[in-house]
Amino acid sequence: MIYPVMTLEDDTVITHTEMRDDGTVKVYIETPDEQDCFHSMECILPEYIVKNVKGYSKDEVEHYLSLVRSVANQINSKF
Repeated sequence: MIYPVMTLEDDTVITHTEMRDDGTVKVYIETPDEQDCFHSMECILPEYIVKNVKGYSKDEVEHYLSLVRSVANQINSKF
């Protein structure tokens, strides 16, 4: 199951999965883009491993990773 975390002013959506058998949670970030359709990336908690980055700059990845870190306790508290 996928759970919403937040929607930002630029329509970026952050969601996460249920905790998987290995104790990890996948956080998915997606931003609509007129040219590319969507920019997206994944972050695997609790290690904060960034994967499958499409369309985001290095600075944008760091920005979204910072947002994920700021709400990680809320994500983990659901389980």
